[in-house]
Amino acid sequence: MVVILMENVPPGLKGELSRWLLELKAGVFLGNVSSRVREELWLKVCSESHGGPCVLVWTAPCEQGFKIEFWGAPSKVPTLWEGLQLVTKPAKP
Repeated sequence: MVVILMENVPPGLKGELSRWLLELKAGVFLGNVSSRVREELWLKVCSESHGGPCVLVWTAPCEQGFKIEFWGAPSKVPTLWEGLQLVTKPAKP
């Protein structure tokens, strides 16, 4: 399973993703695609998002059962803690 979350991205990018994934809500895409398709879609998202924050979550054979990748300037960031991937809000400078 693959979930892609996007904010402030061009409408054309959303249209491109809707060919492969189901758009549940504005900027929230869900689907079941191969790892190769997932990687190609993520490359497309990263190259065409124009800095809008994006998150990729996919099923993986690990302790948590999924992995997370971020792109752009998300409001929350990934943090590794004792081998677990957590999402935290960055400290304000």
